[in-house]
Amino acid sequence: MSGSTWTATEAKARLSALIARAQAEGPQTITRRGRAAVVIVSAEEWKRKTNRLGNLADFFAASPLRNSGLELCRSRDRPREP
Repeated sequence: MSGSTWTATEAKARLSALIARAQAEGPQTITRRGRAAVVIVSAEEWKRKTNRLGNLADFFAASPLRNSGLELCRSRDRPREP
């Protein structure tokens, strides 16, 4: 294990340490066959990253382009043949 990167074997053998490091130090990457496979994050960080602020309608209503006079034209092209 080096820094915040763990092999799958190390992660399985030291799961408690992996969890503690994710909580204390931030995201921990687990590799499989030398390539990044997954990232473990604390529940607190996951909640913070996935917490939505409003919805899509709120996002568009707050857009600086609202009432800017920008006009978009929809393409009248036919769909591609399958």
